[in-house]
Amino acid sequence: MSSTSGNAARSEQIWLDGKLIKWDEGQVHVMTHALHYGLGVFEGIRAYRTHDGRLAVFRLREHIERLFDSAHICMMKLPYTVEQLMEACLELLRKQKDQFANGAYLRPIAFMGDGAMGLGAINPTRVAVTAWDWGAYLGDKGIREGIRAKVSSFTRMHVNVNMVRGKISGQYVNSILAKREAVLAGYDEAILLDISGFVAEASGENIFLVNKKGIIKTPPLSSPILDGITRDTVLKILRDSGRSVDEVTVTRDALYIANEVFFTGTAAEITPVREVDNRTVGAGKPGPITQYVQETYFRTVRGQEPRYIEWLTYV
Repeated sequence: MSSTSGNAARSEQIWLDGKLIKWDEGQVHVMTHALHYGLGVFEGIRAYRTHDGRLAVFRLREHIERLFDSAHICMMKLPYTVEQLMEACLELLRKQKDQFANGAYLRPIAFMGDGAMGLGAINPTRVAVTAWDWGAYLGDKGIREGIRAKVSSFTRMHVNVNMVRGKISGQYVNSILAKREAVLAGYDEAILLDISGFVAEASGENIFLVNKKGIIKTPPLSSPILDGITRDTVLKILRDSGRSVDEVTVTRDALYIANEVFFTGTAAEITPVREVDNRTVGAGKPGPITQYVQETYFRTVRGQEPRYIEWLTYV
């Protein structure tokens, strides 16, 4: 899996609390409240090289608006406007866009800073934006051929435990444990069920399936899932093509006997699933609907689909 370590390209600067500073100066104190208790919110946003060589951020406004929603859920007041944080993302890329030949992954994050400690503390909110070159999250081969997934022994947290509309830092421990369990068992990704045993989502992706009748299904937003922006993009692409999508609860064995299964997410993009719990999905390779979604998605983010051009913010 790709990471920011090694020789991966990263921005020479980061945006921290309203100004650009050198990457190595982007530090916080060890007594930062969020480090101890996990009170922070974040986004993952991709910028792509478009077909004409420009750099464009995909669905920037929607991501930043969700960041504000996440902060509101956590009762964190952000000291900036949506427009200011959108501009922060763009400013960071403008300063070094030539180094991101393959595009960039942006990480806006807001977190409770240092000051008082304890669960009742209320410290100033700090905000940062970083960028790096992050390839296919589940691997280029996974994008092409599909990945192996395992239903996790960890459960996606109940809606009274997990604020499911927020991308909240501390909540991702649940996903980390599920992901590690799957990888240590020899799989690529974990699938988490809800407390009733229905499919929720993967450790960091939403999930779609196509059954033997050709019906496309995805868990509904009444399930404990993130309201994924890539999920929304795929719903739009599929419905605009004349296909219907049922947003309904599904069981794990529905994945076993599906013709196609695929994950969606900003990091994972559109990743086919060729196997779940040692059961081959369909023909064991990306199916026609998955391929259609992949092709349309990548054309869209590269500026080759005029009907979706409003989703791109050019740097």
